[in-house]
Amino acid sequence: MTAPPAPSVHVSTLSTADLKEFADQTPAIQGLITKGLALTKLNLKYQYGSDDPSKGGMDCSGTVHYLLEQVGLKDVPRDASEIYSWAWKEGHIQPVTSSSLKTFELDRLKPGDLLFWTGTYDVQRDPPITHVMIYLGTNRQDGKRVMVGASEGRTYKGKSQYGVSVFDFVLPRTATKSEVGSSSPRESTSRFIGYGPVPGL
Repeated sequence: MTAPPAPSVHVSTLSTADLKEFADQTPAIQGLITKGLALTKLNLKYQYGSDDPSKGGMDCSGTVHYLLEQVGLKDVPRDASEIYSWAWKEGHIQPVTSSSLKTFELDRLKPGDLLFWTGTYDVQRDPPITHVMIYLGTNRQDGKRVMVGASEGRTYKGKSQYGVSVFDFVLPRTATKSEVGSSSPRESTSRFIGYGPVPGL
């Protein structure tokens, strides 16, 4: 039996003019967002282990690592767990336990912030952070929150994207009793755990 073919590259992009809060950001954050959006125009696939766009693709932490180095930061950690630890040690992580985008826990979220998830795949790391992206702010066209990074299947405007792209910023929902076959609901495997500004930016 052969493995199913990998999804083809399917990405979306925006311009800085599409982002409601862009003009209010510092030059450093504007530079980070501009470089992130520029990557989404290169038709890069999701490529595990890559942080180099010249290879034709990058993974989630590779994309963040590359962008942070592009804005002049040195010694940026490479994987999602290390990036989380780096931001946490700087005292910048805002934890999120809610699964609602309306939670007060997101009140401090700002464009340019790092976004962190656990459970997107199985890892043996401490902490078990498996996914990282960069928050872009609000899409002026529809008022929805968006982020930039690399993924295999996260959505933009409800459609799956595969590669380095703009994505909807959504929180994993809680599974229902019938979906999990147990007596009580539980969170889906993936969980958004928090966010924070980039140290030194």
